[in-house]
Amino acid sequence: MLTAYIAELAEWDNRAHLERIRRYAYLLAVGAGFGHDEAELLSVACLLHDIGKITQPVAILSKTSRLEPEEYKIAERHAQDGARLLAGSDSAVLQTAEAIALTHHERWDGSGYPNGLSGEAIPMTGRIMAVADVFDALTTWRSYKAVIEPEAALGLIETSSRTLFDPKLVSVFVDRFPDFKAVLHSHDPKLAGPR
Repeated sequence: MLTAYIAELAEWDNRAHLERIRRYAYLLAVGAGFGHDEAELLSVACLLHDIGKITQPVAILSKTSRLEPEEYKIAERHAQDGARLLAGSDSAVLQTAEAIALTHHERWDGSGYPNGLSGEAIPMTGRIMAVADVFDALTTWRSYKAVIEPEAALGLIETSSRTLFDPKLVSVFVDRFPDFKAVLHSHDPKLAGPR
C-alpha cells in the first residue's frame, strides 16, 4: 500500500501509524462479529483512510499550532477528496477504503464531518476506523499535541460512547483494551516519530 504510505508521509514519516491502525481495526472488526476474511479486508482498506491528504496543502499538514477556521475547513476536505480518489473501483478493498475515507470523521451523535451522519447511518467500517484512528492519535506523537497514556485514552473513548463513538464498538474496545495496548507497545520506535 505504497499510496497509503505516501499520504501519511506528506504529514510525517509514520509507517507505524498505518500498521497500528490496521491491527486496531482488525481487533475491532472481529470483536464486532466480522469473520477473519472480512476483518482482514477491512483492516487493509483502513490503510487508505487518509489518502485524501495528498490533496492538502503542505502548510496545513505540517502546521504545529492549532488550525485557523478556514484552514480547518480545507483540512476537513481530505475525507471527500479521499473518497473521490478511491471511487469507481471493482476492488472490494478499494470500495471499503472509499467508505472509510469518507466516513471516518463522522460521529455517532452527528457532530462529525463531512456529511453530519449519525448512529447507524455511518457505515460500520467508518465507525471502526474512527475508534482506531482516535486511539492512535491520542497515544502517539503528533506535531500539534502531547502524547497521553493508553489508560487516559481509554477513559476518553469510554466517556465518548454514544456521543462520538458507536457504543457497541466502545464496548469491544474496552474488552480488548489489553490487546490494543500490546499493539501500541509492539511498534518499531524508530518509525513512531519524535517524542
